[in-house]
Amino acid sequence: MPTPVSEQRLSKFMTKLLRHTPGEFGLSLDPADGSCTVEALLQAIRTQRSWAWVTEEDLAAVVRRSEKQRFELRDGRIRARYGHSHDRVTYEPGVPPDLLYHGTNSGAAAEILAEGLSPMNRQYVHLSEGTGFASLAGSRRGELVILRVDTKKAGELGVTFYFAGNEVWLADGVPASCLAVHPLPGKQKGARPQ
Repeated sequence: MPTPVSEQRLSKFMTKLLRHTPGEFGLSLDPADGSCTVEALLQAIRTQRSWAWVTEEDLAAVVRRSEKQRFELRDGRIRARYGHSHDRVTYEPGVPPDLLYHGTNSGAAAEILAEGLSPMNRQYVHLSEGTGFASLAGSRRGELVILRVDTKKAGELGVTFYFAGNEVWLADGVPASCLAVHPLPGKQKGARPQ
């Protein structure tokens, strides 16, 4: 069983393979959902000498313990749920809760509130049903700002939402008129980022 440090490194390597550069490691992903067999992923991982020890149980442990539930393991197949930068993975449209959340930082919030959410260098905008995932994503690059997304209004403006699993929703973009700052505990209600 890997140590917490090696498990974190393995998770990052799995992310690289399943989300960004599968072809570099001879891994072929299903174009419909971005999945591959667990055995194919193991073979790709084990081509790297430092990862020759990895077992199927090690992969399952990474999937189970992933705080953001980045991976899905089902019926002998594994995939990254979201965040792909290679071929576009498709998702079925769905009806989200009335409110979704997006975590960002104070440096980006003003521009997002003026121009709306766009996927930037990703395929989709990532949104969550609760503030927990949004906080994890937004606090990585500075002071956390959580934006609230009015999905009903966005839907009326033509935004399609896709359920990626585990409280994560995706969209091609969200107009600024559907966004508001969600107050954080200890912050003045309704305060706008600088």
